[in-house]
Amino acid sequence: MRPPVQVRELGDSPRDLDRFWRVMVGISGAEAACVLPLRIEVTGVLGSANPFWSQARRRLWIAQRDGRAVGRIAGIVSEQHQRTHGPGTAFFGYLECEDDPEAAGALFDTVARWARVEGCRHLLGPMNPNINEECGLLISGFGRANSVMMPHTPPHLPRLVEAAGFLKAKDLLVYDIDLARSPIERLDRFRKAAGRRAPEVRLTAVTQSNLTRMLPALKAIYNEAWGLNWSAMPMSGPEIDFLAQRLKPLLVEGLVWLAESSGQPAGLLLAIPDVNEVLGPLRGELLRPALLRALPVLLGWRRPRRFRLVALGVSSPYRRRGIEGMMFAETLAAARRLGFERCEASWILEDNQAVQQMVAVFDGMEVQRYRLYGRGIG
Repeated sequence: MRPPVQVRELGDSPRDLDRFWRVMVGISGAEAACVLPLRIEVTGVLGSANPFWSQARRRLWIAQRDGRAVGRIAGIVSEQHQRTHGPGTAFFGYLECEDDPEAAGALFDTVARWARVEGCRHLLGPMNPNINEECGLLISGFGRANSVMMPHTPPHLPRLVEAAGFLKAKDLLVYDIDLARSPIERLDRFRKAAGRRAPEVRLTAVTQSNLTRMLPALKAIYNEAWGLNWSAMPMSGPEIDFLAQRLKPLLVEGLVWLAESSGQPAGLLLAIPDVNEVLGPLRGELLRPALLRALPVLLGWRRPRRFRLVALGVSSPYRRRGIEGMMFAETLAAARRLGFERCEASWILEDNQAVQQMVAVFDGMEVQRYRLYGRGIG
């Protein structure tokens, strides 16, 4: 007879955050294609220095069987999400579990009890810790390595989640574009056509050197452009500053653009090199011998083959004028000059037809799909 599952709550100490981290190393990290995020990055997002926690609260749990960790989960309640979308929803996040329905059920029961005490009647996730960060469970494309700031989860997890009564809430799509299949002539035609439709629009490259000066405009764009998206969460000024400082070392001129229309912020495109191409051997730890091989890419001396399109949005008064396509075409042209070979556009909501059609213009192909799940707990 198997020993029973015990669920234990963890605190906020560095030791407990490290224990929480190591559950992922043993489960998702066992997948051949999984590139683990850096431990310092994960614990930084979970730690008190992250301004997100000024308006949100969380609990962390691990599931153990005979003293061995077999799963983990976080419960998260965001006041900002409830102000935006109405009260009653809590997130579950950072889900890891061996192929063990009993352990998965115990984890979900634990987070559901906590969420009910918090006044919630619905669970949505996984969010790590919200929709502006990593989210979703991989449901296709398991043999493909995850890109930077995207998760990679085992094939059995969706089955465990569905067995616990969760249903699909939304799919998040990942597209791959082979830059060699997007001829420069097509890019030039697309850029010129967009320029004729919006001649007053000016694109400014955002770089490491001008990021601080550009941040006020970027903040104004971000919340307005994404504010009406499904389950979108406005980010406070400090939250955007926190994200900007994490991304700053990855900024490459030509991959990040601010669009202005008659001097007013109108659109934002954010893309970053996919440093995950060299992070796999590190297993989430910087202090490993493999760091020497990764440093040329991490320091920007050498380009990875792929870059990731993280965000592309235009404020509502300026939509349907080709600004998204203008920024995207400019990015692909710059990426070719910089020596990148492929672009990953991720993630894209399954019902965002406009962006999917734009990606299709450049022969983008769906290569992975993530899923968010929801369940009532009333």
